[in-house]
Amino acid sequence: MDYPSIMNKPEKGSSVSVPSAPPQPPNPSSEIDHSYHWTATGVPVHMTNQPNPPPRPAANPDLKSHPESPVPWSTGLFNCCDDVNSCCLTCWCPCITFGRIAEIVDRGSTSCGVSGALYTLILFVTGWSCLYSCFYRSKLRGQYFLEESPCTDCCIHCCCEECALCQEYRELKKHGFDMSIGWHGNIERQKREAKKPPAVQGAMTR
Repeated sequence: MDYPSIMNKPEKGSSVSVPSAPPQPPNPSSEIDHSYHWTATGVPVHMTNQPNPPPRPAANPDLKSHPESPVPWSTGLFNCCDDVNSCCLTCWCPCITFGRIAEIVDRGSTSCGVSGALYTLILFVTGWSCLYSCFYRSKLRGQYFLEESPCTDCCIHCCCEECALCQEYRELKKHGFDMSIGWHGNIERQKREAKKPPAVQGAMTR
């Protein structure tokens, strides 16, 4: 006796779930969002819908051509009594003071004797040795970036020659020069100091 197959003939209105195919792993090629750019570090970087970065401000070319503001002199123009020795030397023999200044400013290319003799010659022939010495004041200011005060270099030397020489003499001494030994003597002194072994501190005690 044949029985009707209930499993083969479902009733009307009833829903029979049909088994679907097993889930397949996603295809990497179809899942990649091409809007991302994969860098060598493995970190995706989104390339779309990103505003362009603001341009960096261009470097100002005037910054290198205009360094910091000039620095003031270490001593004033009329502070001659701050160094009594240079003040007396300049009052009696300004040619020696100028010769020492010129040798340091010229970095040894001219000696104190030659510069001092030329200063004396111009003084006795023309009386305008200040025009020669003011050139070295300008050169000194350029080397140490000193301000031009209280007026121009030429006016200072024409009106206050001895005070200007004393100020320049003191300025070079403030920068560590021994004016009495000249440029080459200062170089040798620096070499000797560089060769000295560093001072060893005493053993620590408890």
